[in-house]
Amino acid sequence: MEIITPRGPALAQVDEAARPRLLLVLTHGSAGGVDAPDLLAVRDAALGVGATVARVTQAFRVAGARAPGSPARQDEAWEVVVAALRERLPGLPLVQGGRSNGARVACRTAKAVGAEAVVALAFPLHPPGRPERSRAEELRGAGVDVLVVNGDRDPFGVPDAGDAARLVVLPGEGHDLKKDPARVGEVVAGWIAGRMARHP
Repeated sequence: MEIITPRGPALAQVDEAARPRLLLVLTHGSAGGVDAPDLLAVRDAALGVGATVARVTQAFRVAGARAPGSPARQDEAWEVVVAALRERLPGLPLVQGGRSNGARVACRTAKAVGAEAVVALAFPLHPPGRPERSRAEELRGAGVDVLVVNGDRDPFGVPDAGDAARLVVLPGEGHDLKKDPARVGEVVAGWIAGRMARHP
């Protein structure tokens, strides 16, 4: 599904649950794609608990760029993408998320797009070796519940438990969360299943 944004076309790959009860919109990191092992594992696990999953390749990646540009422009394009997905898949509660830079976008735009929660995979708390440049305010400012799943060996750091509704730190995992992606999927699916229980 192609979606035209102010930054050019974005692409959404939608896997629909048989009886969907929630829409989960996921996106990639700065230089990655939507076929990252953790994103695929989350898709598979989320489908298993009744979530329709849309994996979005943002416009800057479709255009071949490896950096998203200004946060304001990235967020503007993201909001257009989510609005188009909600129009196509109406009536479902929305949870959005992503890995690394995608997690940051999901936090920054959660309130604007009407998401009821955020899934932040490998949230990049700070640039490697620069802990003084913390991005924890993006987590705290999301305005909705945020699930953070990080590895304990992530050079981008690990957020504090107090900065999210739930923090899961996976031992032995780095920033790519690819040692045991199925575990990442289980954590996310369990959390969103609990949220779906509020929407019988």
